[in-house]
Amino acid sequence: MDEINIGTAKWMQELDSFKGIKSTFIIEGNINDIYPNRYALDLNNSINMVEFALLNDILASLFDSGSTKDCYDVLFCDPISGFTDSQVLDNEYIGMIVKDFEKQIAENKAELKKINGKDKPDPHSNSRMVQVSEIIKAMTTTSNKQIEEDGKRRSVAVVVNFASHLLSTPDLLGADEMAVFLNLLYASMNSIRSNKFMNTIVLVVEKFNDIPAWFYLNNPNIRTINISNPDRSLRDMYINRYFRDFKDNDGDEVLEIKEKFIDFTEGMKIKELDELRRLYTKSDMEVSDILDLVSIYKYGFKENKWAEIKDRVGDIKEIIERRIMGQDEAVNKVTRVIKRSISGLSGMQYSSANTKPRGILFLAGPTGTGKTEMVKAVAELLFGDEASLQRFDMSEYSAEHSDQKLFGAPPGYVGYDSGGQLTNAVKANPFSVLLFDEIEKASNSIMDKFLQILGDGRMTDGQGNTVYFSETLIFFTSNVGISKEIIDHTNGRVVGREDIVKPGETYQEIKKKVEETMSIHFKPEVLNRIGENIVVFDYISEEASTQILRSQIEKINSNILKQNNVQVMVTDVAYELLIELAWQPKPRANGGRGIGNIVEACYLNPLAEFIFDNSVDEGDMIVVEVSNREVVFTKN
Repeated sequence: MDEINIGTAKWMQELDSFKGIKSTFIIEGNINDIYPNRYALDLNNSINMVEFALLNDILASLFDSGSTKDCYDVLFCDPISGFTDSQVLDNEYIGMIVKDFEKQIAENKAELKKINGKDKPDPHSNSRMVQVSEIIKAMTTTSNKQIEEDGKRRSVAVVVNFASHLLSTPDLLGADEMAVFLNLLYASMNSIRSNKFMNTIVLVVEKFNDIPAWFYLNNPNIRTINISNPDRSLRDMYINRYFRDFKDNDGDEVLEIKEKFIDFTEGMKIKELDELRRLYTKSDMEVSDILDLVSIYKYGFKENKWAEIKDRVGDIKEIIERRIMGQDEAVNKVTRVIKRSISGLSGMQYSSANTKPRGILFLAGPTGTGKTEMVKAVAELLFGDEASLQRFDMSEYSAEHSDQKLFGAPPGYVGYDSGGQLTNAVKANPFSVLLFDEIEKASNSIMDKFLQILGDGRMTDGQGNTVYFSETLIFFTSNVGISKEIIDHTNGRVVGREDIVKPGETYQEIKKKVEETMSIHFKPEVLNRIGENIVVFDYISEEASTQILRSQIEKINSNILKQNNVQVMVTDVAYELLIELAWQPKPRANGGRGIGNIVEACYLNPLAEFIFDNSVDEGDMIVVEVSNREVVFTKN
């Protein structure tokens, strides 16, 4: 049969090439999917008629595709059931090995009884996998048991499924676990060759480091193979083969829908496409509605809140500027990204555009300049409520294993049943704004996980569920580049902080310093995924400071009027004094928070005290004036 190139079946070609060369294969990655069976094509040898099958079926077909003189008997086992009886009984070669092995165990027990006068307990007698590994060793290292049938010399390929679960941890093996891998290592190093083929072991794992590194490192007998997620060509093949409405209708409109459907399923496994096909059949949909399937599959509904936003929001820039003052450059850049997100054009330059988050923004700059307030304003603008903002303070996720708090603990670990705080939040509300505050404080393991979210728009939580981030708008904030720690080199302790940027510097100087420091602090692959979406905030100008102070005081006065029906009138001279106090060096360096502190200390606190001490009633008016450079209040 002529070989057919079917895209991501590269791993099959690799295994086929090294079959008979390597005695052991370790397969990791996308191991629970279905795959095109290039070794079981129809008589016409047509790619469009290729069947998709589970990994065991693919491996059985692959090892059964040898030459006419040599072929394999393929046997499957796992830590739960070991070998199945039917597999053992149906295979003459395997049956002989098992019988010899059982005979050897009986002889060993008899010899031990003869020496000790009683049965000596076998430390491995209670471990099914130890015995299974002994059988594998015997099958693959005993040459005189190989037989010929119909002129074909039989070799053996043993596939061990769930090999990741042969041990609790690869770093600290128990006696049984050590025995299993020593048996497999011995079999790997002493496998018997039969003409051009040889007895072979295949271990199927979630990832290579699930098993001891000493087993496969520097072992020339072992080949590690990764099964990647299906690429576009493979998804195209499956959809052509099994989605009959596409197969039977080749009109231009249907072809256009099919191409979009293939793009929308970027990152999905073939099994997930199979489930989409079943959902499509169950829903009795028209082919024109098939794109809604992806939203239904991912989120359980086809509602798209982003489609509603464009008709609802007004002038985005104007709305944001009501809350963010004196940050023209930042507002302009954020506005552009939001418009792109609403239009659904984010990441269109990439092949996986439909799976990436709606938008990614990295807000950096001095403290108190409006970074967090910007994110709150965007959340309210897009979804009508700040509650749609999911905020994570990354100082709480700086410990080594804190990624489990965000993404969920793996099976067997504390908190597994609870899931992850981030993944749970996105599953509950896929249309949301995510804020990762002070991202520089996050552990390295979390930053590595973010690479997948930013690149693929999806993450598998600790429970194995896929969580999609393709409808989220993601913000990071950071104070990196603003100041640095002063370290006492005699004892290594932090004794203070030194400013890198200072009020009075130009915006371009601040931006350059911040971006240079970020390039040192964050990995290049993280910054590459963020791209040109880094937004640097400037120190608050005197004009903006005045606007912020007036806005905060007006908000206080408005709330007092609503709650107590008391009117507060602030004179111009009082405003001038408060503005002067807010523009002092210390509050100025702290930005909006510094202004808020001045308003609280010099206005709100004495106002509250005046209302309490002077029995201010409904309908009264309070006038705010100045005396001896202090704000004073009188009741009218």
